[in-house]
Amino acid sequence: MERKITIALSGNPNAGKTTVFNAITGARQHIANYPGVTVEKKYGTIHHQGHEIEVVDLPGTYSLTAYSMEEIVARDFVINEKPSLVVDIIDASNLDRHLYLAVQFKELGVPLVLALNMVDVAESRGIKVDHRQLSAQFGVPVVPMVARTGKGIKDLLDKVVAEASKSPEWVNAPMSYGMDIDSGLDQISSIIEKSSIFDKKYPARWRALKCLEGDSQITGLLKKDPESGESISAICESIFKHTMDTLEEEPEAIIADHRYGYIAGITKKAVKRKIELRLNLSDQMDKVLTNRVLGPVIMGFIVYGIYSFTFWASEIPLYWFELFFDALKNVVTAYLPPGILQSLIVSGVIDGVGGVLGFVPLIMFMFFAIAIMEDSGYMARVAYMLDRVLRWFGLHGNSVMALIVSGGISGGCAVPGVMATRILRDPKERIATLLVVPFMNCGAKLPVYAMLIGTFFTKDKARMLFILTLISWGFALLAAKFLRATVLRGPTTPFVMELPPYRAPTLRGLLIHTWERTWQYIKKAGTVILAFSVILWAMMTFPRLSEEQIQPFDQNRERVTAAFLESRGASEIPKNDLRTDAQYLEYRNQMVAIDNLQKQTALKGTIAGWIGLKLEAITRPLGFEYRTNIALIGGFAAKEVVISTLGTAYSLSDVDEEETASLSEKLKKDPAWNPLQAFTLIIFTMLYVPCAATVVCIRKESSWKWAGFSIVFNLMVAYVVSLIIRQGGVFLGFGG
Repeated sequence: MERKITIALSGNPNAGKTTVFNAITGARQHIANYPGVTVEKKYGTIHHQGHEIEVVDLPGTYSLTAYSMEEIVARDFVINEKPSLVVDIIDASNLDRHLYLAVQFKELGVPLVLALNMVDVAESRGIKVDHRQLSAQFGVPVVPMVARTGKGIKDLLDKVVAEASKSPEWVNAPMSYGMDIDSGLDQISSIIEKSSIFDKKYPARWRALKCLEGDSQITGLLKKDPESGESISAICESIFKHTMDTLEEEPEAIIADHRYGYIAGITKKAVKRKIELRLNLSDQMDKVLTNRVLGPVIMGFIVYGIYSFTFWASEIPLYWFELFFDALKNVVTAYLPPGILQSLIVSGVIDGVGGVLGFVPLIMFMFFAIAIMEDSGYMARVAYMLDRVLRWFGLHGNSVMALIVSGGISGGCAVPGVMATRILRDPKERIATLLVVPFMNCGAKLPVYAMLIGTFFTKDKARMLFILTLISWGFALLAAKFLRATVLRGPTTPFVMELPPYRAPTLRGLLIHTWERTWQYIKKAGTVILAFSVILWAMMTFPRLSEEQIQPFDQNRERVTAAFLESRGASEIPKNDLRTDAQYLEYRNQMVAIDNLQKQTALKGTIAGWIGLKLEAITRPLGFEYRTNIALIGGFAAKEVVISTLGTAYSLSDVDEEETASLSEKLKKDPAWNPLQAFTLIIFTMLYVPCAATVVCIRKESSWKWAGFSIVFNLMVAYVVSLIIRQGGVFLGFGG
């Protein structure tokens, strides 16, 4: 019987933790959320040397002190779940900084293995780490590796099995932090050990250390034993006053200094550096790629190149998908008789969900290109360069990643973007950021853009998407400037950002990242979008026309048929092919017009049609008719639903029974649609209310007040901007 081993992967951001996780687990990954929070939990299972190893990928952190939700989640998992081992991924080229987290794991007493990653990058910088000496000095096993090429992964798994087989116990490795701090730790530890109320899952000395560091979560636990808690608080205050009076330093800073001193002593013996001074490859590249003048220009070309590649690579697969769904509709209509079931499958499912799934190739290639930027380290440079701009608009440098994650380069998601604002310390900067991230071009908006651009801007697809990216950034920054100058007035806080070294992405890593995101999109289409497509189909189908309402259309058909037969001198329509006959074509066009009028009348009489018609009084200046209004209402659930609902609405209201044209073809033929109308809808979709999931996330990260403000503010901005575009375009003669 296999023995189960649970290991937790930890490490600083940019240490290569995700690469190690992907290299170990490959396709055997699962994604969920940690209980009670929205932080993503990734885990996978692998079998090695007769052991089942469950690998849990902890959120990237710099510390085990409760500064952010990610650090709390990582720490709580280690303390509550007590994994067999913690594997700390450290960057060999930045050993001093990355060992800081490892020191805190030692203080906590967890069984630890150090994965010394990116030894190739370190050697390219003239840094050689003696992993045996590092292991001897630090007192834990050290495995050198290059995760992106897979080198050292097997050695790491061998070491994990070997160490876990020893059933290692949790043993605190206390450090000295100077006489004042050590004395306080002894006093606090003694109080904690004597208390019968404090939770014993936290080691007493480690808990005492966190009290002196001012850890909000641990100090909050002092309320469980008010008497002991007051004594501990008094000791902490006394030490704080003493260190400030004598050293002009807070206890937390003194503790950090001693940790770094301990690390420096280790690295002095374990690390050798070449004497000659030289710029490493990353520094040389950054002199060009992050140059104040050349950097933004190069970034613009790279983003434009991504969009060109995406449309070029996905053109043929998109055509195949369109042919597939058209063929599927033909099969269904051939084998299912006309009626509710056929309508549900063709209009509700195929035209609805199929319209969204049809863009999977485009989404996939977009995610692939973005994964290259992320894995190579260039995405961090984009954030670095944009920081210069953001500060002028009242946002913090750390807002950059939230905006990029939300779709700063088309294809992100506003939900993790809102969650990414947690790293912002200043509450006003944080609220301002989470209010403007919905303006970015998330992956859910991409199918809307792709369909409308592909229909009305066929010669300029990449250029249009690039322009839309600039427009979304422009509106987000202007909105931030407005908010920071009015309801969220206040100074900006300083920002320091770490630039990871450039790395050559691995094909395996790129494929895993691309598939993860594409699968999330497909899953969404098969669950949320399918559910809303069916609901909206029902709202656009019922109530149906009564017999009295259908009668005038039947009478018109009889009248047109009689007139045609009379002109032909026949008693019935001939069965031979008359498609080239002018009279027959005229007759057929009249019958199609009657059918379309009946279907539009039926749609207008449904629940959704009634709502859409009522909203026309508001949206008519924007050029939106009732079907577009229905689609935009559905878009509140998820922006992809805009496309699925338009597909359903046009399928129900304007279909030639003998043809199964795509939504794109239908819009091309509709006289109400033109490039101006398409562009107006694109901008409105970009700016109007965040999707339901984003609103809920804003509520969790702030309050219902700000969630409601986001809905109203975005809707007002979308309406005003779209009105200016529509009416301005009409005035200039671009469309009616």
